[in-house]
Formats: sequence, C-alpha cells, structure tokens
Amino acid sequence: MNPASVSVLIPLYNEEEFILELLSRVVTAPLPEGFEREIVVVDDGSVDESAELVESFIAGKPETCIRLIRHEKNSGKGAAIRTAIQAASGHFSIIQDADLEYSPSEYPKLLAPLIAGEADVVYGSRFVIAEERRVLYFWHSLANQLLTLLCNLVSDLNLTDMETCYKAFLTSFVKTIPLESNRFGIEPELTVKFARRRARIYEVAISYHGRTYEEGKKIGLKDAFEALWVILKSRFSSRLYTDSGREVLDALSYAPNFNRWMADTLAPFVGRRVLEIGAGNGNITRFLCSRRQRYVASEISPDQIEVLHNTFMHRPSLQVLALNAANPEDFAPLCGQFDTVICVNVLEHIEDDATALRSMRGALEPGGRLVLLVPHDPGAYGALDKSLGHYRRYTPEGVAALLAASGFELERMIRFNRISWPAWKFTGQAREAKTLSRGLLRIFDRLVWLWRKIDSKLPWPATSLIAVARRRE
Repeated sequence: MNPASVSVLIPLYNEEEFILELLSRVVTAPLPEGFEREIVVVDDGSVDESAELVESFIAGKPETCIRLIRHEKNSGKGAAIRTAIQAASGHFSIIQDADLEYSPSEYPKLLAPLIAGEADVVYGSRFVIAEERRVLYFWHSLANQLLTLLCNLVSDLNLTDMETCYKAFLTSFVKTIPLESNRFGIEPELTVKFARRRARIYEVAISYHGRTYEEGKKIGLKDAFEALWVILKSRFSSRLYTDSGREVLDALSYAPNFNRWMADTLAPFVGRRVLEIGAGNGNITRFLCSRRQRYVASEISPDQIEVLHNTFMHRPSLQVLALNAANPEDFAPLCGQFDTVICVNVLEHIEDDATALRSMRGALEPGGRLVLLVPHDPGAYGALDKSLGHYRRYTPEGVAALLAASGFELERMIRFNRISWPAWKFTGQAREAKTLSRGLLRIFDRLVWLWRKIDSKLPWPATSLIAVARRRE
C-alpha cells in the first residue's frame, strides 16, 4: 500500500442533481504533494440516474482512478460505507458524502494529522470555530449535540461533532474493525469502536454548507433514535476486531499488571541491543525498550506496524521493522546485529518453527541470547489456541530439543503463569470460547500482585514456558 495515497469513499443514493459536480470537485481537490488518489463510489441501489451519471463521468476520465460498485438494493449509508472501506486501497481514506455539504477543498486539512503520524482518525468538526458554516435547524443541531454528548459519555471522548460525515482515517486500521450499522448509525458505531480500540482521534475545523430537507437532506428523527441504540450497543459489543485472534491480543493490552509481570520475568536476560519478534501492540515492548542502546520492534501486520510507529515515535533508540518471522530472507540484513532476541507468543504461530529459530539465531552475535516464551502443555490446546492461530503448544523437553537442533544451548527453563492454566483450559475446551473476557481479565489483572507471590507454589502445569538460550558458536 503506497503511504502517499488516499481513497475517497463516496456513498451514493439518489443524488443525480449533485453527483457530477461533486466528482468534478473531488477529482480536482488539492492533496499533499506527491499524493495519489483513488475514488470509490458505492451506489446504494439508486432509483434515479445517479449510477449512470457516475459511469459516464468515469468514461470521460480514463486517466483518473475511479471505481463504481453497485448494490442491487438500497441498504443504507452504513452499508455503502462498509463496502467502500473494504474496497479501498489507499493508505488513508476520507468519507465524502455525495451531496455538496462538505467541501473537498479541505482534504489537506483532514489529512495533515494523519500524515504527521499524530492521529489514527480525524473528524472534520462543524462546531469547532470554522471560517464559515450555513446556519440551519436548531432542533437538528440540538439532537446532534445530545448524541455527541452521549457518545462522549460512553466512550470517554470530548468530541464536538460525532455526527460529522467528514471522517478520515488509516485504511488498514478501519478494515480490522467489524462494522454492522446499515444506516446513519454508522457514525456513532465508528466513533465508539474507534474509542474502544484506543485510536488517536483529532478534530479539525471545517466549513459546512448544509442543505434543507426540501433540498434533499435525508437524516431524520428515526435516525436519531437509531443512533442512540447504536451508541449503547457498540459500547457493550465484544466485537472490536474482524480477527478473533487479534481480539485476544487486544484484550491482553487491558492487563498492564500482567504484562509488567511478564516483562519483569524476561528483563534479567535482556541485553542492550534487542530485536523483538512479533511485538504486536507493544504490550511487552513498552516495558522492555527503555535504557536500551538499540531496540527493534518487528511485526508482520501493516496496521500493527502503524500502531507501533505511532506509539513509540518519540523514542529515538526504538525502530519499528516489518519482518516475517517465517521468512529467512527478512533476517538477512540483520545478521549478527543483536545481543538479544525476544520472541514472546510467536513461535507457536509458525508452521516451520525450526527454520524460524535458525533465522533468529542468525540475527544474534556469537554468544547472543534468545529469550523465548511459548504456550505450555499440548493437553491444554483448545478453541482459544485455534482462534489465535496456534499450530501447537509445547513441552519443556520439546523446546529443549528444538533449541539444540537450531544451534542454541539452553541456559534456563522457567514455568510461567500457573495461575491461569485452569481458566485457559476450561475456557478453550469446556466452553470452546474463541476470545477472552475483558471484564474478567481486568479482575485478573488487579490481583497480579497476589499471583506473583503464589504462582510458583501452585501444583498444576504452567500456561507458558520461558526458555533462555545462548547462540552456540
């Protein structure tokens, strides 16, 4: 995905009066220097000539990347936006209504915080002081403000204009959010789920040229009540990721005490020049990266790479790297550069784990140390492991043999986190659950001070194994 590219997403329904003028403005709208644009129009079952007009416009602009996607029947603005998001290929995306209420001339303003790496999402606010806006309906404005207030209450934000139709965002980030609203409820659903995914949200002032109901405005009182329902539904929804495995990883980010416990267990074996394999959201990175001469946090997922970049952009000694642990070629430029490789809950995701370990060995200097954490006990394998994409769980003997065959000398084996083994086995096997409860995880996290004291004394198996090994000459 070209980082200097933007997709303009246009949901379209019965706008034959405005669509050609709107497309003309979008095609000529200013963009930051060097940026490419694509335009994705989703016709949501229009019964007028809207779609045909778009087709004629495309035929007359062969040099411009414009795609028209047609819904067979009208499903609502939210459904059109969902289709457009999945079709978008730009690094950034902007939602652009098909009417002329929002001006494409303001694209640079919306994109600026995204390009600077300061934001994941930008809202164009009609209520932040702007150069101009059309003065219209009091009751419509009041309903907007009340919905924004409620949305702020449940998501702990301080937005001024949740209902704005001008939203810009990192495309890869939004593609990972499961969206369900078909109509105008898409606006609060996006907002609440952005907040729950802890997106960095910015607002910029925009001009607004609203139209009256006589001029074709479509949103009404029914949509206000729907928005209220969507706010409450989204607040308590357990679906924040399209991938259930990512749901589990995100849930763990709500357990800072547990992550600190894990990091404290690993820290005595971590040197000054560190490569972390599969850093994810940075749950462990944030605890281990300080006071290092060099720390490289690697990931394979583009949206997680973006999260890592944005989270650690102010740490000069930390570098974020795109790296596929299953691909030995990705390690070639890193040969012998590190005294420590950290691999936490990654090896079980790789089918050929022996090749991955040999690649990690190559990134270490002679005598360098591998700190490896893997899930323990094949007998505990269940639905949670499957949803996370685990090929296996390990035994101590299996880990030791695998390390020896990959050119490592085992120094120490630690059985870590016995406390959660019964719950993991019950959740994944008896309940066949595919994700973890954030609420229960928060309770578990508050008691980590106790688990740290008693964990080694518990009589059942550990959930994880930590192997510390040296690279053999």
